[in-house]
Amino acid sequence: MHPNFQIPSTKTVISTAASVAATAMLVRSFTKDFVPHELRQYIFTKFHYFVATFTNEITLVIDEYEGLNKNQLFSAAEIYLSTIFNPSTRRFRASLPEKEKKIHVSMERNEELSDKFCGFQLKWRMVNRQTQPRYVPYPDGYSSTIQSEVRYFELSFHKKFKIKVLDEYLPYILEKSKSIDQEMKTLKLFTLKSERHGPRVNPWQSVNLDHPATFETLAMDTELKNMVIDDLKRFVNRKEFYRKVGKAWKRGYLLFGPPGTGKSSLIAAMANYLDFDVYDLELTDLRSNSDLRRLLISTANRSILVVEDIDASIDLSERKSARPPRQSSMHPFHYNEGSKITLSGLLNFIDGLWSSCGDERIIVFTTNHKEKLDPALLRPGRMDVHIHMSYCTPCGFKMLVSIYLGITEHPLIMEVEQMIGTTKVTPAEVGEQLLKSDDPEVALRGMIEFLEKKKESEEAKAFQENQEVTKTEVLPKPEEEKDGETSSGESKQVDL
Repeated sequence: MHPNFQIPSTKTVISTAASVAATAMLVRSFTKDFVPHELRQYIFTKFHYFVATFTNEITLVIDEYEGLNKNQLFSAAEIYLSTIFNPSTRRFRASLPEKEKKIHVSMERNEELSDKFCGFQLKWRMVNRQTQPRYVPYPDGYSSTIQSEVRYFELSFHKKFKIKVLDEYLPYILEKSKSIDQEMKTLKLFTLKSERHGPRVNPWQSVNLDHPATFETLAMDTELKNMVIDDLKRFVNRKEFYRKVGKAWKRGYLLFGPPGTGKSSLIAAMANYLDFDVYDLELTDLRSNSDLRRLLISTANRSILVVEDIDASIDLSERKSARPPRQSSMHPFHYNEGSKITLSGLLNFIDGLWSSCGDERIIVFTTNHKEKLDPALLRPGRMDVHIHMSYCTPCGFKMLVSIYLGITEHPLIMEVEQMIGTTKVTPAEVGEQLLKSDDPEVALRGMIEFLEKKKESEEAKAFQENQEVTKTEVLPKPEEEKDGETSSGESKQVDL
């Protein structure tokens, strides 16, 4: 026993603790104000390595991005970890996107989750770190000051399980995340954001794609519809074939025909059939060919990229050399006026080296005037399948009657079919007429009246055009030029 030893009083303990805390706060404040960020980071890293030498635990870092592309392992881990719940984890993120039924759960930053695989423990930590604002120059004529964040996962485990983690656990996460993603997937329609600054900023924003079109509801010729379905089936099942023959795993479609013939509905039906997201690309929103490349990289696999009305979006009828971009102001949000997209840039986007940056992609172009497109765009490898979206046919009409009125037989159906065979009417126009009444008799008679008026209008228009042509052909020559003579009777010389 030590008779001189005395236990400090509670007041002394509290006073000492407060003094230590105040000193620590003072040191922390001094360090933050006077020690550079880089030096603090260096000291922390060295301290971390020093502590790590006394432990058998190792840490695997999984960054969100790898070069220009998003790290697939990061995305897979994000999906996989949303299904793991630990009683020790106190903070999660939860969201319920509009028109979805399942709540999405994700890790909060700097939180930890534990997992168990083949009898050993693993620990996940999500790190989210803000970087200093920095000035990023771009080669296409403008610059931007951005503030980005760095996200990554830290996976910690005993070092003796290193091989097992790399060879078994991580592949397991990749496969598991695919099945989870398919179960929870809601089709999305992506469009470009108004602000797309920075190499790490996702240029797309999305909404749920709720378009109800399916191949069963399309008013298309049955043979043409089956051809499209068979082509899509063959495409998605030929991954190894494309690799064997040395082709990028993509497919190009050209949908051409008059407005209202169902081009957009066919795209929606393809998306619903394949369970592919749709990226709607407006060429007039882009400033340069490099924009096209960045957007192609940022689109996901198993998706449909749509360029509608390509003939009206940008002038690609001639092969024009790319002009150097006009010098712009250094304002971070300045945009060059006018698009600098060239035909060569678009061709490289469709079928060049950059087109192979991704798998299982479908590119769909639509146009009302196929003849206006440059022949280089139309060749196989760029637009592999050309689909003529024609006016409504008798077969298409029977499909629309079955969908809109719920009938397959009626005395007036045959009469309407005969009229449709001789009248140019789009499926959209037919659908609009059938919507006007739930009574099949009233709807079909209204359809007949509409077709009669449309036929009269077409005949009147054709008659007027013939009259103008005839008038032009029989128009007499000026009196002074008859028989090659002038009004004075002298012969007029004609230079050939």
